[in-house]
Amino acid sequence: MKEELFVTARSNALIDPSLHIWTWEVAMYLFLGGLTAGIMVFAATIALLKKDEEAPFAATKLALLAPVVLSLGMTTLFLDLEHKLYVFRFYTSFQVLSPMSWGAWILIVIYPVSILQILSTLRSGYPQASPYVDRFAIGRQVLDWCEANRRQIAMTAIPFGIALGIYTGILLSAFSARPFWNSGVLGPLFLVSGLSTAAALVALVARKHSEKVLFTRFDLGLIAAEVALVALFIINLASGTEQQLTALDSIMGGPYALVFWVLFVGVGLLIPLVLELLEIRGLARRVAIVAPVLVLLGGYVLRQVLIDIGQESNWTKYDTQYNAELLQRLRD
Repeated sequence: MKEELFVTARSNALIDPSLHIWTWEVAMYLFLGGLTAGIMVFAATIALLKKDEEAPFAATKLALLAPVVLSLGMTTLFLDLEHKLYVFRFYTSFQVLSPMSWGAWILIVIYPVSILQILSTLRSGYPQASPYVDRFAIGRQVLDWCEANRRQIAMTAIPFGIALGIYTGILLSAFSARPFWNSGVLGPLFLVSGLSTAAALVALVARKHSEKVLFTRFDLGLIAAEVALVALFIINLASGTEQQLTALDSIMGGPYALVFWVLFVGVGLLIPLVLELLEIRGLARRVAIVAPVLVLLGGYVLRQVLIDIGQESNWTKYDTQYNAELLQRLRD
């Protein structure tokens, strides 16, 4: 009887033999969440290093992008929810052992911290907007306090930014039912990828040459670290169980090999690495815009391909567990 019920369950196209519930909305949320983390960390780092003159955009304007980008990510996540009106239930409890619960609360904390970052440089970064706050006594007091405590705010923003960036990877690795995600490397990989996309964003939009060079150098180091983490991720799966080896086949000659190696590793990592090296040496200034755009594209492709492969991977061999002879006996 159990065998008959098991076979009947396989007729659900969304569940068996592979799970395809998360689509582009979740991948986009993970990408924008990592980008937000990088924005917060770099805005805070520049403040702590006192490089306002060398990197004026990152020092005074970058922080404003954090809540905007995160809100876009939260919107895509909301679109993915099946029961959207029940989203408040994430905040009716706190489950210590649930990465999703940690993530929900981290997202709530990120907003006030990022707003404090914005207010600490509002007058210098957005002089057209600051008078609207300064006209009120409480507004002036808040801006004065934030400016006086800019360093402390930056020191607070860094750990919360890191928590947001690494959580996006832990969210997947915690799903032990999916062997492709079952790796401790995903957390650091998503964090470094988020930092890299943020560095690329600054290099793309900053106007001052010294700032572009500074963040191009940052991105070079981060891309190198990301390549190393991707290698560790593959080694981790290659030395794992039979199911993890099967999942790894998806990118080692399988259906996702082209997207992973060409679009992510090649276009999203190696080509920007070469272009940024040339740019620092003054040999590729005419195509300076290409590298950061490719890094941003690669950051999204990484998350999309991992989402897709992870949902297809499983621990169960359906072809060996299905026993037609036993089913026939049950029917007889």
